[in-house]
Amino acid sequence: MATKYRCGFVALVGRPNVGKSTILNHLVGQKISITSRRPQTTRHSILGIKTDQQAQIIFVDTPGLHTAQSRAINRYLNRAATDSLKDVDVVIFVVEGTRWQNDDDWVLKKLEKVTCPVILAINKTDRVSDKSLLLPHLHELSKRRDFAELIPVCARTGENLDALEAAVRKLLPESAAFFPEDQVTDRSERFLAAELVREKLFRKMGDEIPYGLTVEIDRFKVEKNALHVHALIWVGKSSHKPIVIGKQGERLKEVGREARIDMEKAFGQKVFLQLWVKVKEGWADDERALHSLGYRQDSS
Repeated sequence: MATKYRCGFVALVGRPNVGKSTILNHLVGQKISITSRRPQTTRHSILGIKTDQQAQIIFVDTPGLHTAQSRAINRYLNRAATDSLKDVDVVIFVVEGTRWQNDDDWVLKKLEKVTCPVILAINKTDRVSDKSLLLPHLHELSKRRDFAELIPVCARTGENLDALEAAVRKLLPESAAFFPEDQVTDRSERFLAAELVREKLFRKMGDEIPYGLTVEIDRFKVEKNALHVHALIWVGKSSHKPIVIGKQGERLKEVGREARIDMEKAFGQKVFLQLWVKVKEGWADDERALHSLGYRQDSS
């Protein structure tokens, strides 16, 4: 008897900076979500679609769930992550090694309303210096919820991600594919261009500034066999503008150069990228400003 085709949505959830986006990129086989060492790098829910002859797995990468609610941007991130739990077929709850924090408890509380299977993925196992602690820690985690499976992984190296994918596949419903076989994300190239610029900024800024900046694409057009991209970098304080630009514009040039290289890889064509830094005071605390800058659930 022929194996029936499977297709379904799989939400990756967890507190900030546990490696959800790195896991997504590995499982899909290409860069869909931007990554950095900073918490809350992911600000939007993004689909990463993996299709083969047996199944189509639609991974939903989500912003990190966290207890902080003081700013409009924090409330948006939590709404985006929570909304992604609706109508999915499987949840992958990602935690970090043997480090269990208050935000992990908060995520677990959010999952109480979820009726679909939940797989617990214990990421960054390579950072656990005393491996003898891992097994008892897994045993303790297993008491927190009736998880479909508990799977230690290392997203950085890809270790055991094949086991994670296999566990997901078994839990998907029988269904025809929802997306064309060559589609790998629901997001537009325009959106991905903005994210690539923001990734480079996150990786080069100090502790505070990345959370007060965002990127908006003002122009995205192919002319004379090349893609012309104009990106506006919005900062929340006027004092941040010279820091983003850097001495004699060097930091902004580095960001532009690295983002352009990634765009050319992603889009498969020559890219001319221009960056401008502008100030929108307090945008991260303003619901209307957030909406105008693309922080809404239907943005793409």
